[in-house]
Amino acid sequence: MTTLEDRPNGALLVVDVQNGAVGGAYGRDVVVANVATLVERARKAGTPVVWVQHSDEDMPIGSDAWQYVEELAMAVGEPVVHKRYGDSFEETDLARVLEQLRVGELTVVGAQSDACIRNTIHGAFTRGYDVTLVSDAHTTEDLSEWGAPPPEQVIAHTNLYWSFTEGPGKTASVKSTEEVAF
Repeated sequence: MTTLEDRPNGALLVVDVQNGAVGGAYGRDVVVANVATLVERARKAGTPVVWVQHSDEDMPIGSDAWQYVEELAMAVGEPVVHKRYGDSFEETDLARVLEQLRVGELTVVGAQSDACIRNTIHGAFTRGYDVTLVSDAHTTEDLSEWGAPPPEQVIAHTNLYWSFTEGPGKTASVKSTEEVAF
């Protein structure tokens, strides 16, 4: 039901599942396994997998922290979008990549729930995409020493508020890995 014209396709958007982003993340192994399951399922269904890779001073391009986790392998020809901001659309070619693939619906997974995931799902939604957040395939690190809730609460809250997000002509939803079908 996207508001984007002539965009009948969906895509799996894998955001920042990099060593530096998920190394100390809550439930890292389960989340990475769920992302791997979704990547495999999307490929089998012929659904595009689009990878987003963040860089900053803590994850400089080419560093070990910048690399995607070893459990996930990008296939030849799958688009990789490089970003410097939380919203995967900001100063990137993501919108163009999705337009070329005729994508109007995104299934979003990755890290970090309270930063790049949150910014990206909002960015996609405000740009007219239908957005499904996979409840058990995004994570964050523990930032409670700086006043944030514990990571499991951040994840739960992100899932909760996204399930109530609405907008004219577009949908926001939350599904578990098991519920996602491509």
